[in-house]
Amino acid sequence: MPTPLNLNPDRLFPSEAKQREIARELYEAANAHPIISPHGHVPPQWLAENTPFTDPTSMLLTPDHYTNRILHGVAGVDLADLGVPVGSPMDAHRAREAWRIFCKNWWVFRGTAVQTWFEQVFAGVFGIDVRPSEETADQIYDTINEQLQTEEFLPRSLYHRFNLALLATTDDPLSDLRYHQQLNEDPQWDGRVIPTFRPDQYLEPARPDFKQLTEALGAAADTDISTYAGHLEAMRKRRLFFKEMGAVSSDHSHADAGTVRLSAKKAEKLYQKALNGEINAKDGAKLRRHMLNDQARLACEDGLVMTLHPAVHRNHDSAAFARLGADVGGDIPAAVEFTHALQPMLSEYGNHENFQVVVFTMDQDVYQRELAPLAGYYPSVYVGAPWWFLDEADAILRYREQVTPYGTFYKTSGMIDDTRAFASIPARHDVARRMDARYLARMVAEHRLEMDEAREIAVDLVTTIPSRAFKL
Repeated sequence: MPTPLNLNPDRLFPSEAKQREIARELYEAANAHPIISPHGHVPPQWLAENTPFTDPTSMLLTPDHYTNRILHGVAGVDLADLGVPVGSPMDAHRAREAWRIFCKNWWVFRGTAVQTWFEQVFAGVFGIDVRPSEETADQIYDTINEQLQTEEFLPRSLYHRFNLALLATTDDPLSDLRYHQQLNEDPQWDGRVIPTFRPDQYLEPARPDFKQLTEALGAAADTDISTYAGHLEAMRKRRLFFKEMGAVSSDHSHADAGTVRLSAKKAEKLYQKALNGEINAKDGAKLRRHMLNDQARLACEDGLVMTLHPAVHRNHDSAAFARLGADVGGDIPAAVEFTHALQPMLSEYGNHENFQVVVFTMDQDVYQRELAPLAGYYPSVYVGAPWWFLDEADAILRYREQVTPYGTFYKTSGMIDDTRAFASIPARHDVARRMDARYLARMVAEHRLEMDEAREIAVDLVTTIPSRAFKL
């Protein structure tokens, strides 16, 4: 007999009876509200064209680098056997074989966030009542595959079923945002999907292809980029285009959080070196920090919220990167410093009425030491919710414990799912809501909050707090 898949309604709640009862009530209050997802990587094309998902593997497994990296690292699975990278050719036989590998190695996910998310997706979205295993792989695959052929499992149907109020995508500055335009002009579409301006590669002067990228930016903005002022103007134009298309934020990830400005003369000199392919890594970093500072200056003009998440060692496995490309799970957290790095930017714009920055990090050491105090002082600074390695249950609890005393609940961002796996969005937000209810229940039990205060906070964390952080 297959082992049943049991989704306990009290999962993640406190084991102590009184706190568990309080957590249930707080969770129910929060869960009455739709999901705001202001940062993620679901392709807008899925919703614009409402194309059926072809199979369980391409829908649930291949896009989820959390899952793939564990299968690779613990069970020794070749990433290519899981359909990685996304978009690589995959016939029905290969898709089923990848799914069998996943189910056969289900044991590697024990105690992880991946297990928590998948169990909720299986039971809550597809009605699966058996635990994945080598024996149940085909049964689960066929059950999901059959449902994917129905209208109820089209992307737009799932958007509404998941009770999404907003879904943000991540987009290249040169994108024509055609799929966002298609959604905006579709009278049958009543959801809200917005783009996000992600200019990272155009702000890295030491890249070997910086000149080509900059020329493409200039062409997209119809702007002469032969000077740094021209580059900045091209950025201004593209940001405004994104804002006109519904964007509320820009997204930035670099090696560090530095924002030191250069003199206009020095910036121009280094920019010309970059265009000529003559800039070294050290000077490239200096110009990049100046450029990031200028993105904050542009944010004061156009009002786009700046989201900042530095210090990720991208594509750590260089062989996998060469073979399969980026975003296959080979990114590793790194230590980061914010207090000194952000001081030039915050000293200049931190009290500007039109500036807001949401700072994320995978470095847990800096939440209490740096980010919470920064958010507690500067009106413009918000501390991004745990995400990407820190979005599992215990890390969410640590985040609340570290940020709340000095940053408060109200200078946080709301849950950030940051996912390419569309069907996992409700599960990820559900974990956050349960852990927030758990944290608040403890505060009530310890007489640090009254129940009415905790209930209001539980609702604010999924409504007004993310709306305020992202100017929704």
